[in-house]
Amino acid sequence: MAAPERERGQERRESGPQEEPGPAPSPLSLTELPGELLELIVCCGSLGAADVGRLACTCRRLKEACQPRGKVWREQFRLRKGLTWKYYAKKILYFMRQQNILKKLKVYLQRPAEQQSFLEGAVLIDQYCNPLSDICLENVKAQVDDIAAKVRKFLKSKNSRHPSVTPKAGEALIVSQVELQRQVLDAMNYVLYEQLKYKGNEVDYYNSLNSYIRQVLIHRTGIPISLSVLYLTIARQLGVHLEPVNFPSHFLLRWCQGTEGSTNIFDYVYIDAFGKGRQLTVKECEYLIGHHVTEEFYGVATAKEVLQRMVGNLLNIGKRESTDQSYQLLRDSLDLYLAMYPDNVQHLMLQARLYFHLGIWPEKVLDILQHIQALDPSQHGAVGYLVQHTLEHIERRKEEAGPDVKLHSEEKHKDVCYSVGLIMKHKRYGYNCVIYGWDPACMMGHEWIRNMNVHSLPHGPHQPFYNVLVEDGSCRYAAQENLEYNVEPREISHPDVGRYFAEFADTHYLANAELEFRYPEDLKLTLAAVQKTYENKE
Repeated sequence: MAAPERERGQERRESGPQEEPGPAPSPLSLTELPGELLELIVCCGSLGAADVGRLACTCRRLKEACQPRGKVWREQFRLRKGLTWKYYAKKILYFMRQQNILKKLKVYLQRPAEQQSFLEGAVLIDQYCNPLSDICLENVKAQVDDIAAKVRKFLKSKNSRHPSVTPKAGEALIVSQVELQRQVLDAMNYVLYEQLKYKGNEVDYYNSLNSYIRQVLIHRTGIPISLSVLYLTIARQLGVHLEPVNFPSHFLLRWCQGTEGSTNIFDYVYIDAFGKGRQLTVKECEYLIGHHVTEEFYGVATAKEVLQRMVGNLLNIGKRESTDQSYQLLRDSLDLYLAMYPDNVQHLMLQARLYFHLGIWPEKVLDILQHIQALDPSQHGAVGYLVQHTLEHIERRKEEAGPDVKLHSEEKHKDVCYSVGLIMKHKRYGYNCVIYGWDPACMMGHEWIRNMNVHSLPHGPHQPFYNVLVEDGSCRYAAQENLEYNVEPREISHPDVGRYFAEFADTHYLANAELEFRYPEDLKLTLAAVQKTYENKE
């Protein structure tokens, strides 16, 4: 074995003089790699959330690679199977972001009136009601700037010497001549309503999306106040000073035709942004709503009054229905309203009643009621009633032994055919859903049974009923005879799925610890049903 080694060594010696090897190239550090390679490395799946967090603290380069809105954390979130963990993480994030927005809103309201941007106020409302969405004031401003640029381009084609076409950098643009202002508004109307197809949403007027400025920009539709904020912001960028008018039933803008700051309502033209920018006289404003109003309703509204009306619209939408989404909207809009008017007894009472109705945060209910009593002793009767029932609720909660445990094996549950975690389809309405609870018979009150026409079913209310999460985001209570196995089971996109389930297992959901405690026999039955329904067919 030694000879061959000597031969190879001899070959090396006989091959002639060799250059001395230079210094070995220094290896690249992690931070010198291109961004896309950094992302691939961090997203490889070997690093946990804690590792990524520590990595982001190392230096600026790695912090940028691991930025919260980037691909890395989206991938970390996707890899985690803990749906319940995600659910409560979102709840915490929801709360923390809202608290941050409330702080920003209070700072905004403390500024001088001339520094309160109507657009910024609208964005704060949008952010508070949609705290998990990526809503950024700078992005909204950029979209509005883009519309203003389109208006300038069109205006230039009509009047190349118009002062709005080439504003001087660093100077506030003010167009003083009424005719030049008219040209700006005509150009705006063409670009917004003819070119970009913005319009008032007459078909779905009471949809909350109409009140969110980012959604208005995405869908190009809204209600009078949201379209007015957009219209006013663009006009001011182009040098035309429009003002908001808190007109009853229909929000308007006003454009001065006389002396600036005039108190004479006939010195103004009133603009209906919901009606494609049409210009109205005082009489035409009254025709618009169908009755006469006093002069005070034609006055200019402050930024706080505009926000109050926007929040009031959301409050009214939240009151229209009794769903989880409407209750959340009601909670959010009440928070916003009370951030602006913390001593408003009417809305404080509404907040206390809402929390009492939902059975949440009873200690907070007592704090609210105590505050109401201090503000207005005449509310003693209503306050006393709620205090008494809230204290009873707290006592009942202390006495509760725990959640009710339901066993399929019990005789009274012998007719229950399905189990939690199964993905079902509704026979009549066709929606996909997942079961998260069941009762051996309908447990709803007589009024609900009558309103839902349950008696028209062949088995009426005397059959098992199931709590289901539906793919449209709603929660429903469905009769057994109306449900069937879903032949193509898939994930149910519902915001509360993590509240009940820990994991999606391709054909069914696995209950989290809390739900499994309440339905301890269901997992075995679910797995048997899945095997019989899906696996035997393959």
